[in-house]
Amino acid sequence: MKRDAVHPISPAMRADPPADDAVARMLDGAQSAHAMADRVAAINREIVRWESNGGLRNWTPGPDTDPRIGAALQDYLSACPALPDWADPVKIARAETVFMDMSMLSCTLLFCASLPECYVLPDLSSVLQAAGQLEQHTDYRIRSTAAMIFPVMMRGGLCTPEGGGVAQALKVRLIHATIRHLILRGAPPQDPGLLAAAPSLPAIAPSGGGIYHVLYAHGWDSARDGLPCNQEELAYTLLTFNFVFLRGLRRLGLGLSPQDEEAYLHAWNVLGHLLGIERPLMAWTMDEAQARFDEMQARGRAKLRRPDPRPALAASLMRAMENEIPLRLLKPFPTLLTRFLCGKDASDDLNLDKPVPLPSRMLFAGGFALIRLFDTGVRVFFPGFSITRMFTRAAGYRLVTRFLMDQTRPLRLPAALLGQVAETTDAWRVDPKAPRWVQRIEARLAGETGTPRA
Repeated sequence: MKRDAVHPISPAMRADPPADDAVARMLDGAQSAHAMADRVAAINREIVRWESNGGLRNWTPGPDTDPRIGAALQDYLSACPALPDWADPVKIARAETVFMDMSMLSCTLLFCASLPECYVLPDLSSVLQAAGQLEQHTDYRIRSTAAMIFPVMMRGGLCTPEGGGVAQALKVRLIHATIRHLILRGAPPQDPGLLAAAPSLPAIAPSGGGIYHVLYAHGWDSARDGLPCNQEELAYTLLTFNFVFLRGLRRLGLGLSPQDEEAYLHAWNVLGHLLGIERPLMAWTMDEAQARFDEMQARGRAKLRRPDPRPALAASLMRAMENEIPLRLLKPFPTLLTRFLCGKDASDDLNLDKPVPLPSRMLFAGGFALIRLFDTGVRVFFPGFSITRMFTRAAGYRLVTRFLMDQTRPLRLPAALLGQVAETTDAWRVDPKAPRWVQRIEARLAGETGTPRA
């Protein structure tokens, strides 16, 4: 499809035919939530074996796999080729360098900018809330997001046979289609006019019934809310992880060069292609991304309904971060940083505009202003220096340690990829751009003891 092509059907009513077809074939005949849950478990046992990009080419179903599942997965892999012909390996490598350089700071922006902005669209929040009761299990969203981001953005994640970015993206694409199928209780029809509302079925989702039962019983009015995980929502989510990240760096005074920003947008657009997002919905410059982002948020806000799922999701995320901060005075800082990075409108949407204790507010505002002033002055003599970077890295380290590096709950990744993630986050402990005295301060702020490694 050409980049400027106009589709006759609204993106809110468009999904992902290759993935939807595969899921429909694999779940065909499952007439209840229990039967679908069993079938989805069988699918998951197969796709967990998609460990590397190169391995996808030679993948074959296991000997005990239902033939319908095996054939559908093989056709799905054939229909979803790896990288698009417009993918630029040089730009992707440049984006990987940006991600590695920002390291722990990337995680701070994930928690305090990208994820909160994800919740701003009411319909998207409804899907997220249904897909795992996220206000009760915040770390599920965080960890599942990290399990995709790291394989994609680590060195060679998208462009080498040893990388795992393509494999992880194709898994996530199937998960989106499965969520759609369960909520709609069937595949979305080609003609949106044939969509019928799926009424809620509370009796089928007893307490503790599991995510598949919750999704199946949730109920959905596509005529009012569009398809679950539709093209517009997927494109918006993509912007929260590339545009919002880059916008956050700008607001922190750590903005990248235009070339680096466009390379980062490009790499994530390649990921968007792998996730089934239509190319005309992608943004290629920061100005274009800003315009698309504002337009999507305006449309989403116009469809707000009650009860509003967004404040509960945001409150849960803020609470999870506050729990990792030992000092009471500093506990409001995640909310204050999110307000700063996301802006007033998004903060209002998420109900993050509640009063914060004055001492915390003054410390945050005064401290941030002094840090920015100090950075501006020192950079005249040391261009790469930044105290802002130090503080945001320290915050990211605490969050990474809590949510992503917990050895008792490893990320759901193949063993080889999990090892690469561990090596990457371990290397992030020390900022190579900072002098040793800054490294020592950062280590104390992050809760580490001893002298940082060289």
